[in-house]
Amino acid sequence: MNDYRIMVVDDDFNINQLIKLYLEKEGFHVEPFEDGREALKAFKANPPHLVVLDLMLPGMDGWEICKEIRKISDIPIIMLTAKGETFDKVLGLELGADDYMVKPFDPKELVARIKAVLRRNKPMREETKEIAYPNLSVNLSDYTVTYHSRKLELPPKELELLYFLASNPNKVFTREQLLEQVWGFDFFGDSRTVDVHIKRIREKLNQEEDSWKIKTVWGVGYKFEVK
Repeated sequence: MNDYRIMVVDDDFNINQLIKLYLEKEGFHVEPFEDGREALKAFKANPPHLVVLDLMLPGMDGWEICKEIRKISDIPIIMLTAKGETFDKVLGLELGADDYMVKPFDPKELVARIKAVLRRNKPMREETKEIAYPNLSVNLSDYTVTYHSRKLELPPKELELLYFLASNPNKVFTREQLLEQVWGFDFFGDSRTVDVHIKRIREKLNQEEDSWKIKTVWGVGYKFEVK
């Protein structure tokens, strides 16, 4: 057995058991829950390494659970749901989900996504790097961002995306290149993930006063522009 604990929250007993079976074959410890409130209570008592989260749940739905988890933790969340509309996917990412998978699903693909998310959340945390510009400091050693002398709260992927762009000033990257560099080769999402994260970073940085900004290059992607 490895040391990773996976919380699976789905009100369908059969789906819970199916996921549990596949994950345990890969050596994961699995904690299945069918009730949203019970799952959140257990999360607060002993956080797992990753959460597989359905949206339509009794007690508390997956949207609310995701929001509550993000108030206290940046542990990876993969949403697994029958709600496959673009609006639902974008909302899930905006709430802080790391990946979004639509039912019906292939358990082997879910296992692959879980492994990919766990890998993505491990290596960059081991780096001890910091990059600084006037009024901005991004530190990967302790995952902090300082903007105009105040600390900002950024989830890991927002911070890593900001760090990568700021590490390559005035260089334009396509969304696909950013997915590859920040999320990894095995990311299963789509390019809208980048747009969502850029939007959230911009909302936290008032770039009008600064000599740098995250600029949209229409038809191409994004760059960290330094004047």
